Amino acid sequence: MTHDLDIYRATTLVIEHHGHDTGDTARPCRASQQSSTSLAPSFGLSIVIPTFNERENVEEIVQRIDAALVGTHWEIMFVDDDSPDGTAELVCAVSRRDPRVRCLHRIGRRGLSSACIEGILATSAPVIAVMDADLQHDERILPEMLRRLRHENLDVVVGSRYVDGAGIGQWQSERAAMSRFATSLSRLIVSADLKDPMSGYFMIRRAAFMNSVRGLSSIGFKILLDLFASAPRPLKFCEVPYHFRLRHAGESKLDSGVMWDYGMLLLDKLVGRVIPARFIAFSLIGGLGVGVHLLVLAASLKGVGLDFEASQTAASVVAMTINFFLNNFLTYRDRRLNGLRMLQGLLTFYLACGLGAVANVGAASYLFEHHYSWWLSGMAGVLIGAVWNYAATSVLTWRK
Repeated sequence: MTHDLDIYRATTLVIEHHGHDTGDTARPCRASQQSSTSLAPSFGLSIVIPTFNERENVEEIVQRIDAALVGTHWEIMFVDDDSPDGTAELVCAVSRRDPRVRCLHRIGRRGLSSACIEGILATSAPVIAVMDADLQHDERILPEMLRRLRHENLDVVVGSRYVDGAGIGQWQSERAAMSRFATSLSRLIVSADLKDPMSGYFMIRRAAFMNSVRGLSSIGFKILLDLFASAPRPLKFCEVPYHFRLRHAGESKLDSGVMWDYGMLLLDKLVGRVIPARFIAFSLIGGLGVGVHLLVLAASLKGVGLDFEASQTAASVVAMTINFFLNNFLTYRDRRLNGLRMLQGLLTFYLACGLGAVANVGAASYLFEHHYSWWLSGMAGVLIGAVWNYAATSVLTWRK
């Protein structure tokens, strides 16, 4: 396999997203921008490391990778989702001392899988490794992973916690059980006999990645699983054992939304060609909103004694408000609105749903006046506004 690469400018990139723009823009970080005639050496291995609030780990992981890959032409591409702790700024400082260290600074969006994809696409190396910034992945197996990828007929080498000679370290029993359950669910979309399909530590040939990239879902945090499920042909792979370590510094990024994202990835791979995963999420939350709507409608009619139109209007406003916050937290996690932008988003959500709400109340009132039951009238109004709400809010509220 050739080790030659396309030569690129050694700059640190800032990827910035604005709600009023028609697309993303990329510009060099001024602190590390070089002359247009300044060229960097070629690298045979690029290590992509997504980060969010990992400032305390940056210099340590660079030192450890440097010690592990003696004699190898390597680079590290940190992909930072605009960490408030100054992770990107520190990477810029390190890159001025060591041109093998680069940073892709993303503004306006979040997501581990999408960060990995953009980081890989921003490099030209023929081999790419993906690993976490928290030092739980053992960098000392990188040479063995690279050796096996180069000398065996493989597409991917996976750092595995579940083969002979490996281990999960000091995990709590709850996390170990969750990992086993997620691994069993992965069989729904991946038939390969991977012992650790949930691994976030792997090395892949660029050609294999490029064959799969256009089919990737970019949802959640399990990019390896996404790659195996999206590959147009079965990937040739092996697994290299390592012992999962304790986090070096900072806090774990695991939260309740992680399992939601994983469920959305599975759904997208199962039915995404017919129904987009984001629409499925929006619909699930909308179903919960229907329950809220009917509860408020019943309470207003039977408890407070309001007339039907007033009750239906109140139920619509309450359901819309709850739907906005749940969609902002789950469905649009990667475009989540905060602070003033969240208030603006709520207002545009009301505006976008306004026409749907008018149709909702009008149709439901009409049916109720013609002696249909209150719950059937309410359901009919909800269904009329559902499709409009999704289409309009995806454009106005969480515009990409």
